Amino acid sequence: MKKLTFMAAMAIAAATMTSCGDGTPTANLKNDVDTLSYAMGMANTQGLKDYLVQGKGIDTTYIADFIKGLNDGANAADNKKKAAYYAGIEIGQQLAGDGMRRMNMNIFGDDSTKTLSQKNFMAGFVTATLGKHGLMTLEEANEIVPRLMEQVRKRALEEQYGENREAGEKFLAENAKKDGVVTLPSGLQYKVIKEGAGKIPADTSTVTVHYEGRLINDSVFDSSYKRNQPMTVRANQNIKGFTEALTHMPAGSVWEVYIPQDLAYAERQAGAMIKPFSALIFKIELVDVK
Repeated sequence: MKKLTFMAAMAIAAATMTSCGDGTPTANLKNDVDTLSYAMGMANTQGLKDYLVQGKGIDTTYIADFIKGLNDGANAADNKKKAAYYAGIEIGQQLAGDGMRRMNMNIFGDDSTKTLSQKNFMAGFVTATLGKHGLMTLEEANEIVPRLMEQVRKRALEEQYGENREAGEKFLAENAKKDGVVTLPSGLQYKVIKEGAGKIPADTSTVTVHYEGRLINDSVFDSSYKRNQPMTVRANQNIKGFTEALTHMPAGSVWEVYIPQDLAYAERQAGAMIKPFSALIFKIELVDVK
């Protein structure tokens, strides 16, 4: 009898472990509220896995660990000490994960070899959170961040894309010697393909233009000709070099314009093809001025 009782107890324990070993709380639907609660729990999981994978970067191989954390978090909801701890874990993961990736991308672009110091970032974050006297005041930090971030970002871009600046300068220096090429005081260069006799636009004029944009290696990155649709825009709603060219050419003209990087996108990247510090070439046809 004792043996049968022992075996029965073991069977019950095994059944309990099978049903709860994955962290799933046992449901007991005694009434409508119980059933509603269970149904709402299920309904609120819609899109959860996609959010975990795509939004949080969670590997579903470790879904059991997620469930453990989920249960621990839910059970700590009314425990202020535990709630603070879990909030710290959540914010810490956000800072070191997506937060750090976004900051690095903003400063270093797509250069994955460079990164902010997580150790020093967390030292500053914790010091300020605790209200301690740190290596600088919060006011000083707010002043330092934009200034140093711009310096570090420009230095990183120069290291990564400085060759583009050098190539552009070499191209423009050689291009300036060619017949028919005019160099303006700003460094903008142009060659007249067709001289028009119409109105010369002001920078606030509305212009209709056909254009083709190329890199100095002759790769075309944009063309209104290919779309068979000219662009109508205010003259100053373009990069500086494009605007400057428009305000020198009469309507009806077709020019080839050579734009130094500082009159183009400078340290910014534009689309997939125009990398930082790229000099650009445009064929511009000024169709109309209003």
